[in-house]
Amino acid sequence: MAKKNKRAAAGTPALAAAARAGVPFETHAYEHDPAAASYGEEAAEALGVAPERVFKTLVADVDGNLTVAVVPVSASLDLKALAAAVGGKRATMADPAAAERTTGYVRGGISPLGQRKPLPTVIDASAQEHATVCVSAGRRGLEIELAPADLAALTGAVLAPVARG
Repeated sequence: MAKKNKRAAAGTPALAAAARAGVPFETHAYEHDPAAASYGEEAAEALGVAPERVFKTLVADVDGNLTVAVVPVSASLDLKALAAAVGGKRATMADPAAAERTTGYVRGGISPLGQRKPLPTVIDASAQEHATVCVSAGRRGLEIELAPADLAALTGAVLAPVARG
């Protein structure tokens, strides 16, 4: 996997964070279709990558604290499992405006990397089954591919089974 140059990495806060950390990564751009029903499934199809390797970034409210969940686009988030993974009791999906304001990204382009206010993060344990995974690079139509261990290290994430289906 080739690491892109620093100029290319400066495109979004997510790419800048990965470049600063010195982890190997690749970027993948595609033409985003505003009519797409699912941002993640659109990314998987456009990039020709199995949906199990493309992960979506979801923001939930766990006991009053915003928390990031990173799960395969082929699955849905198990809110009970997410709450348990961070020692909470109850989780609900966060208000989209609050998620955008806190992370600094727009819905469909929220990245687990380079957030305005870093949030507690949980990556679904299935990520460990792959050499690399793709997550949003901070805008619709742009993905970053990196090793799951690097993603976890850069976000301070815990890995736990938080996806279902």
